[in-house]
Amino acid sequence: MITTKQRAKLRAIANGIETIFQVGKGGINEVFAAQVDDALRAREIVKIKVLENSLYTAREAAGQLSEMTGADVVQVIGNRFVLYKRNEKEPVIILE
Repeated sequence: MITTKQRAKLRAIANGIETIFQVGKGGINEVFAAQVDDALRAREIVKIKVLENSLYTAREAAGQLSEMTGADVVQVIGNRFVLYKRNEKEPVIILE
């Protein structure tokens, strides 16, 4: 679990990153979750967009992907959300 201070730092970092995944009408499955998990292992933080034709809201998609990958939801704004998962072996982002 991340603290409020850590969440604020991660939100600031998330401001500068691009959206790298989209949840569409195909929804969220094991393959998509594995791709997100791989990206989290490499980057530690990812931004994901939920398209209009998706069956999920951004909050629902964030919750489901968080459970499937073991990541923390940093923020949900509109149709985008940010996930964070610390890489224990080679941390990229240093949180206090």
